Amino acid sequence: MTQRAARKTLHDDRRDPGPDDGPSVVPADDGGNAAGGDDSGGTPTSDGDDGDISASGEDAPAPGGGGGRPRRRVLKWVAAVLAVSLLGSAGAGYVYYRHLNGNIKQNPLNLGDNKVTAPTPNAAGQTPLNILLVGSDARDSKENQELGGARETFGSTPLADVQMLLHLSADRTNMSVISMPRDTLVQIPKCTDPEDGTVYEASNGRIMTNRSLGHGGPGCTVATWQELTGIHIDHFIMVDFAGVVAMADAVGGVPVCVDANILSRDSQGHGSGLKLPEGTHPVKGEQALQWLRTRYGFEDGSDLARAKAQHMYMNSLARELRENTDLSNPNKLRRLAEEATRALTVDPGLDTVKKLYDLSSELRGVKPERITMTTMPNRYVGARVEPTEDAEQLFRLVRDDIALDGKDEKPAQAEKAAADAARGERPALSVEPAAPDDKIAVQVVNGTRADTLGAASGRASAVAGMLQEKGFTGATADTAGSLSERLTLVRYPSADLKGDALRVAESLGIPESSVRQSTDVSGVTLVVGADWREGTAYEAPEQDDTTPESAKALNGADDSACMEVDPSYTWS
Repeated sequence: MTQRAARKTLHDDRRDPGPDDGPSVVPADDGGNAAGGDDSGGTPTSDGDDGDISASGEDAPAPGGGGGRPRRRVLKWVAAVLAVSLLGSAGAGYVYYRHLNGNIKQNPLNLGDNKVTAPTPNAAGQTPLNILLVGSDARDSKENQELGGARETFGSTPLADVQMLLHLSADRTNMSVISMPRDTLVQIPKCTDPEDGTVYEASNGRIMTNRSLGHGGPGCTVATWQELTGIHIDHFIMVDFAGVVAMADAVGGVPVCVDANILSRDSQGHGSGLKLPEGTHPVKGEQALQWLRTRYGFEDGSDLARAKAQHMYMNSLARELRENTDLSNPNKLRRLAEEATRALTVDPGLDTVKKLYDLSSELRGVKPERITMTTMPNRYVGARVEPTEDAEQLFRLVRDDIALDGKDEKPAQAEKAAADAARGERPALSVEPAAPDDKIAVQVVNGTRADTLGAASGRASAVAGMLQEKGFTGATADTAGSLSERLTLVRYPSADLKGDALRVAESLGIPESSVRQSTDVSGVTLVVGADWREGTAYEAPEQDDTTPESAKALNGADDSACMEVDPSYTWS
């Protein structure tokens, strides 16, 4: 069955609707498959189905190596990239090279209308690199069906049950990863299926982020991320069940740790089937997939605990590949390349072995101690989760290319910019020039409402009046209602209005980091936040560039991490 047919097939009757999002996958596990569907119960932060290929997206980001000295050269952070880069450096013939290229599936990068502008290059002309790693729960092949359990869901619409954003800094010294729980409630934008032209209208309210994959493919998952975070995404890599197993097996074991004996299987057959004794043990193949998909048995049984286990696996894999000299075996490299390329769906920017090899070269220099794994800060909304204010803090750090490990050295140009700002000097804009002030239409919205305080009366009108006095005669106040924004923001809908938005921000002393692209607005919109409840002069709060504790950061060099086992899932 084609991907298009899989997406077009309706959810079967085993997929029950969640309280917030309508139909969602709940594949049943027959209990007889060791790697079978982990969830079919209704634990918080779960939509059922541990056919969530947590392995897929997570296993995709694995380091790799190249050439004749793997111990010295191996550091590629996507397992698929590892495979092709190793093969490329091993000198495969042109015919086989074309064969591998033919294995790789591709889809458009972004199916939405919100095209977030790329970040401005640094003084050295470098820009960050953002790659969305997607794990599909597709049961569109015999292998995926067997590994995912839930045989009656064969051919049904796939879900993006793993979503991780990998950010490589502009100077290529550090890497940050943000996992988004699959049951995060988001607004999925309008997306058009590239295969048959089907238009999926923007979601009516918030629904689970994993459903974005069924709205035309991974390009809609990319569009959803950009809509939520404002982060420009350069590429995506999507992997399925079978790819995870094949690549994990080809690489060899990855050490993981549990603080007690674990068997992820309850009396009703729920669970991944993972069985490990207490301590640190290598997992590979189907057992690696079980580890990455396990919810039942880890901590509170939530997707959040599962994300922690996935981060542990990825960090361990990165360390293991740096030391794994077995990867010099040509047969192993060939098998790894073959399996990896067959498992991949990528955007056109990564659709050849050479492009993937070039990407691996970009990732090569990051040491494990400069890798930071995080989970998007969230709070429960019923049995689902939503981003918190700390999530926006995390997204801003990535947008601004600030290392999540806090080890950035302040470059000379940044110090100069700070000194210029203190003198009231502004850097030249690297965007389309702004229109004259009196030609810029600005809508001002009162966003001063807070959890414990009502909206400050008259703020939209007061600030609109200030703008008019400054020459922005097209400024108007929206007095129809109020919002709740912690910080004052200037939003704009499309790249051609960024210059206008920056000019409005500049006139009021609002920092550039508070200027955001958003399809929630139709023109330049100033949202007066809770940080500006009174007065005529805006004073930007001191910027906090530390990673929020709620992101549960895990350093790539931490080899002491160990998963806590729920006593209900132990054995003796």
